[in-house]
Amino acid sequence: SFNIMNTLKITLLMLYLYVLLPNIGKGWGCCPENWIASNTSCYFISFKLSNWTESEKNCAGVGAHLLVINTKEEQLLIYQKLDKRFAYYMGLSDPERTYQWQWVDQSPYDKSVTFWHPGEPSDNNEHCVFINSVKANWGWNNAPCHESQNSVCEMMKIYL
Repeated sequence: SFNIMNTLKITLLMLYLYVLLPNIGKGWGCCPENWIASNTSCYFISFKLSNWTESEKNCAGVGAHLLVINTKEEQLLIYQKLDKRFAYYMGLSDPERTYQWQWVDQSPYDKSVTFWHPGEPSDNNEHCVFINSVKANWGWNNAPCHESQNSVCEMMKIYL
């Protein structure tokens, strides 16, 4: 028993010293199974039809939040993974109903990094945002928050 424990400790120490330690900060990131990995984030496409609030709760239940788009590259990565027949809630909304768009992770809303469809945002009664494809072009559309849609969850990559 004593030798088995010592052997296990030595093995774990060697794993740490020769495998994990030299690679810290070198991209040893991982995502949960069946999630899509990018450089820094993990994404999960949910086909559970829910309203915007329930979609955000579903993401929070797995340690994530609704999708936040920070770059054009991120937007393009997500588009490639989605089915054009469906719409997907993302983490942008107007919770105070003042057309002051806010991301669920509190990152700043940058108008220079937005991908609204032409004419969007439109209706004053549409305070939540989904991604959809119109005439083969992906973009953002504001919509009533009570509509049931699919969604995309996002979490930071887990680094070992």
